[in-house]
Amino acid sequence: MLMEKLVIKGGNKLKGEVTIGGAKNAVVAILPATLLSKSVVTLENVPDIRDVRIMMDIMRELGANIKLIDKTTYEIDTTRVKAKTVPNETAKKLRASYYLIGAMLGAFGEANVSLPGGCDFGVRPINLHISGFESLGAKVDIKNGMIKATTKNRQFVGASIYMDEVSVGATINVMLAAVKAKGLTIIENAAREPHIVDLANFLNRMGARVRGAGTDVIKINGVDFLHGCSYSVVPDQIEAGTYMACVAAAGGKVTLKNVIPKHLESISAKLEACGVLIEENEDGDELTVSREKPLKPCNVKTMPHPGFPTDMQPQIVAVLAKASGTSIVTENVWDSRFRYVEQLLRMGASITVEHGDMAVIQGVKELNGAQVNATDLRAGAAMIIAGLSAKGTTEIEDIYHIERGYENVVEKLQGIGANIKKVYIPEDDDGITVA
Repeated sequence: MLMEKLVIKGGNKLKGEVTIGGAKNAVVAILPATLLSKSVVTLENVPDIRDVRIMMDIMRELGANIKLIDKTTYEIDTTRVKAKTVPNETAKKLRASYYLIGAMLGAFGEANVSLPGGCDFGVRPINLHISGFESLGAKVDIKNGMIKATTKNRQFVGASIYMDEVSVGATINVMLAAVKAKGLTIIENAAREPHIVDLANFLNRMGARVRGAGTDVIKINGVDFLHGCSYSVVPDQIEAGTYMACVAAAGGKVTLKNVIPKHLESISAKLEACGVLIEENEDGDELTVSREKPLKPCNVKTMPHPGFPTDMQPQIVAVLAKASGTSIVTENVWDSRFRYVEQLLRMGASITVEHGDMAVIQGVKELNGAQVNATDLRAGAAMIIAGLSAKGTTEIEDIYHIERGYENVVEKLQGIGANIKKVYIPEDDDGITVA
C-alpha cells in the first residue's frame, strides 16, 4: 500500500499564470440533472477531480453512458437509465449524492439514495430537502440509512416553498425535482450562489423554464419534456479564491485566467483590505493578484452569497495567520468548521477559537513547516496556503480531501513557482509507514 502526501518547501514568491477549471459545486448538481433529459448532453469545462469522478461512477452504475471527448469535455447519454436506487457504498463517498434524489424524483417519480457522505464539519441535516419534496407531493421515508422518496402517480405538482434557512443543497434539490412538476413552483428565501445560477442556466438550455436564479425567489414553470444540449460549466469561484489566497500568503504576482470577477467580489474585498492588489483585465475574464508589502489584519464574517463564502473561510484564516495585527473571523454558516485550527497551531500560528464559531487570530511574523493533516477539503487548501508562506518544510497528509475539489493542484502551483510535490510512501500491511 502507498500513502500519499504533499511536501511543500515554503518561502517562494509566486509568479505566472493559473487557469481556473470548472466549478465543482456546479458540476456535481448538473450531472444528476442530465437524468431529467433522457437524452444526450455534452458538458464542457468539467474539472478532473475526485468528487466529479465519484458522481460519474454513480451515474454509470445507474446505467448512464459517459464518454470522455477531450480533457475537459464529456458526452453523457442517459437514455438507458432505469435504475432508481443509488448504490450505498458509492453514495457515502459524496455529499452531493443527495442531488440524485431530486433528479430521480423528477425523472422517474421514485428515488432510493443512502444518506450522503462528504466533509465532516458539523451536522448538515436534509430536513429542508425533505420538506421541499413533500410540498411538491412526495412521500419521503428514512430507514436503515436509506432515503426513499416516491410521488403519487409519478407526478409532482408545483407548490410555494419557503426555505426556513438559506440552503444551497435544498434549493438545488427542489429545483431538480420541480422542473417537470405540473404547474408553477415558487422557492422563497432561495440560495443565490453562482452554481445555482449555473444549474438554472443548464436546465433552461435543456428546455426548462426557470426564472429568478441568483435572487431569493426562484420561479419554475414545469414542462413535460427536456432535451439534450451542449453546455460549458461556469469557472470555479472557490478554486479561484484559493489561488488568490495563495498569492496573498506567499507574495508575488499571478494572473488567474478563466474567472468571473463578479463572483469573486466578496473575496477580493477582504484580500484588498489585507493589502493585496487585485486588477481585472478589459475582457473581464482574468484577475491579476499581487502582494509585496506585509499583510494587514481584517475581520471576516461568512455569509450566504453574495457574502464571504464559507468555503473560503479556512483559506482566509491561513492568510491572516501572518497579518501584522489581530483579525477576527466569524463562521455563520456551518458548525464546527474551525477543527483545522489545531493544524495551523502546529505551524506556530496564534489562533483562539471562541464559542465554536469565532476565531481570533493574532498574526505572527513567521510560520514554521510541520506535519499536518487535511481534515477536510477547504482545510486542506488552508494547509497548502500556510505551507507556501512558512519557513521550512510542510508535509500534508490525508490529501484525498484536497483532490476532491482541486484539479492538478500540484502542477498548477509548480507552474507559478511553488516548491511542492506529491510523494508516495510505502505502508506495511498494518497501515504503519515503513521508514
